[in-house]
Amino acid sequence: MEPHIQEQKTDYRPLGVSGLGGWLILIQIGLFLTVILLAVQLVQYCLPTLTTETWELLTSKQSEYYHPLWGPIVIFETVYNALFLMFSIYTIIAFYSKKSIFPRLMIMFYSVSLAVGIIDYLLLLQIPMARELEDGSSLRDIGKSVITCAIWIPYFIKSERVHNTFVR
Repeated sequence: MEPHIQEQKTDYRPLGVSGLGGWLILIQIGLFLTVILLAVQLVQYCLPTLTTETWELLTSKQSEYYHPLWGPIVIFETVYNALFLMFSIYTIIAFYSKKSIFPRLMIMFYSVSLAVGIIDYLLLLQIPMARELEDGSSLRDIGKSVITCAIWIPYFIKSERVHNTFVR
């Protein structure tokens, strides 16, 4: 009589915490808020500036508000917001698909947000009217972005939940 050999099933699930819960809930909220805020920014500010007399007011040499950097800055902000909106939507899709690229996308998301915030601020400082209107909110936004990067980039690098969830 042959000994009964019991077949063992291998469990391929990662050890430890995984799934879209925990701190990742804050990431989900942040991504959706980013999509909403970028869409609002594009519709309410960027696109109207490109299609109305505002563009002429800022870019015509005959205007009292003219500065040679206004045109490039408005175009830069519009293109950035449109591209970052698409990038954010792609990042949400990667999140719910649990793609292994998602942590890298989030690191890029935070890094690019900070870099563009600094570049935009430095460009706007070159325009006297924009410099006069600066109330400190841009610097506060850059400060928030630095803190966000300092918290979330290490989280995406070191988190057990992130490592175990985004494996495909």
